[in-house]
Amino acid sequence: MPPTLYRDTGYTLRHLIENIEGGRIGLPDIQRPFVWSAAKTRDLFDSMYRGYPIGTLMFWETGAEVGTRQIGTEASDRAPQLLVVDGQQRLTALFAVLTGRKIVTKSFDEINVRIAFHPEDQTFEVADAAIERDAHFIPDITALWARGGYKPTVRKFFQRLEHASGQALSDAAKDELEERIDRVRDLHEFRFQVVELGASADEEQVADIFVRINSEGVKLNQSDFILTLMSVHWEKGRRQLEDFSRAAVIAGLPGSSPRNAFLDPRPDQLLRVAVAVAFRRARLQHVYSVLRGKDLETGKVTVARRQEQFDRLAQAHTKVLDLTSWHEFFQCVTTAGFRSRKMITSDNALLYSYTIWLIGRHDFGLAADELRPVIARWFFMAHATGRYSNSPESQMEFDLGRIGSLPHGDGRAFAVELDRIIAANFTGDYWDISLPNRLDTSSSRSPVLFAYQAALNILDAEILCGNQRIRELLDPSVKPAKGIDRDNLFHPKTLAGLGTTDRRQVNAIANMAYVTWPATEMTNTDAPHDYWPRITDAMDPAVLERQVRWHALPVGWEQLDYPTFLERRRQLIARVVREAFESLTEEQPAYIPTAPADIIAAGESQSTEFKASARWNVYTQQADKSLRHNIVKAVCGFLNGEGGNLFIGVADDSTVLGIENDLTTLERQASVDGYELFVRQLLDSSLSTPTASTVRVRFPEVSARIVCQISVAGAGRPVFAKPTKGSNEATDFWVRVGNATKQLHGDDLLRYQEEHWG
Repeated sequence: MPPTLYRDTGYTLRHLIENIEGGRIGLPDIQRPFVWSAAKTRDLFDSMYRGYPIGTLMFWETGAEVGTRQIGTEASDRAPQLLVVDGQQRLTALFAVLTGRKIVTKSFDEINVRIAFHPEDQTFEVADAAIERDAHFIPDITALWARGGYKPTVRKFFQRLEHASGQALSDAAKDELEERIDRVRDLHEFRFQVVELGASADEEQVADIFVRINSEGVKLNQSDFILTLMSVHWEKGRRQLEDFSRAAVIAGLPGSSPRNAFLDPRPDQLLRVAVAVAFRRARLQHVYSVLRGKDLETGKVTVARRQEQFDRLAQAHTKVLDLTSWHEFFQCVTTAGFRSRKMITSDNALLYSYTIWLIGRHDFGLAADELRPVIARWFFMAHATGRYSNSPESQMEFDLGRIGSLPHGDGRAFAVELDRIIAANFTGDYWDISLPNRLDTSSSRSPVLFAYQAALNILDAEILCGNQRIRELLDPSVKPAKGIDRDNLFHPKTLAGLGTTDRRQVNAIANMAYVTWPATEMTNTDAPHDYWPRITDAMDPAVLERQVRWHALPVGWEQLDYPTFLERRRQLIARVVREAFESLTEEQPAYIPTAPADIIAAGESQSTEFKASARWNVYTQQADKSLRHNIVKAVCGFLNGEGGNLFIGVADDSTVLGIENDLTTLERQASVDGYELFVRQLLDSSLSTPTASTVRVRFPEVSARIVCQISVAGAGRPVFAKPTKGSNEATDFWVRVGNATKQLHGDDLLRYQEEHWG
């Protein structure tokens, strides 16, 4: 029989309150934003009064001995022996009402939770001004548990009731009402069923047990869980994270504050950055191991390791919360053309870019002005490509690994490596194919739309047909005299006359522009070939020329049919984005070499994958049709990502094997032409969309061997692959994440599609 990780026990509410006040049971939420409504607290007391079950509490032994001091705090700060894992909100509500302790609301106001009791009806209500005046209520039941407060409260209730009714209460009535009030007071003897997990249970087991016993099937949020654990081992650190987050939200605080135009940070987000800076790890689950003193490589727990790892985390924690660093980073975001949170679709892109800024500043010794263009380019790339939208922790650990291999203190190597990664994503195919494809959407929250808006800000572009700068429209600190937003270049009524009524087509990104119409054109619904000559006839030719370029209007656009106009404008928008991005540095970035041998030597990555073969099994030394699906899966992953290169004939460790064995399996045409035909037919028969415009097949010679290089551009719409067995429908969705190709299902798939394509 396996060892039991828990024991069943029970506590009275009085015992729980005493242990919380004495510090044996850790209840950190009494100082955190309270997410329950006062009405929910009222209902909790009502259920207890009626003797209903209110759920099991779950505690976890922390392993801290009595009197154990928390890390990095004064001697008076002791680590609790039990931590509340399930039931924090219930206990917070009960503790606040029974003790009169204030709680913190979501807006960071401190309030008392005041619950009233109506003895005649035996009902509870949330106290308000009307109830305060109603003599039939005890307006705040907290007084029933206050020292010396019970009898005066009962006497005052009887006096008010008699005064309101104009007659004395009979002894029998008083006895009955007092008995009901006693039942409320006696709730401090209400007994809770508690599951206590032993200290031998690790954090993953605790999370799993939580999910299994929770009657509502609620998952244990990792971020909340980790922050709760911090309250055991490092309460001061958690409080600093929360104070910083609070100051970033509250307006009008005196002195310097972390308020900014882009992000209202949460404590767990800031903690994630600190862990990445200190340990080059992106997963919050490592925090618990760090605070317990577990070596992240060997798994051994020692006191010395605990102190050493805490020191590293504390140093990173200080760097993360440094206001100068915080605001210097946001200058990088502004340099990248972004002006407010309305242009941000990914908090992760901000947080992980801040992580990289801190590493560049402190580990590689780059000054803030040296980092600004580097991080501006990085953030622009990460946000535009959705780099941290799917499996962000895996992607960040991959990026941290690339940086971690660099010589410490070599700022130039750091900058060059970031530009290498940027260039591996912003390839020629990205600018020419992937980005125009991604622009084929009407989403007003598309990352590529915001990339275009950022580009217009970088270029200091004016509104079409006006003299106001677009950056002024997007800057939250600037309030324009009149509202100007994107408008249709081809009016919906014009398009309806051409048979186009689909909203996605009518409001396509390529049909929208920031434009200020002359007063005489405000209400017209004319076609472009009618209104454009009228508007431009009076414009300065030099102004018109630069506005046409910034707003990506094709030559003679007003004469084009609508589909051709959209296609050409998407291509020109991509060019404007590229021009702006490349202006973020005075010199051309040190792009990654594009020769096949150099790409292979750099190893597998977000944009590079290797397959030993597509037809010949190198282990069984015979033809193997099952290998073909690996090629389909890899290409599908690149199509649904940002594109990349698949090399067939290269082992995982970059050893060049060649495709000579594959060629021998081609029955009719054992040549590279025959091999390309095989690849084309395989992809077209296995994927949900043709690949002629997004896939190129080449056969470079590397190390005296022929390999097949399949260069893939990102697709403009989701692409699905046929499964290996079963259905002949293309139903499998693959995407490239870090140096792996991952299949997405259900909500993860829908979320990725929304974030990636809009």
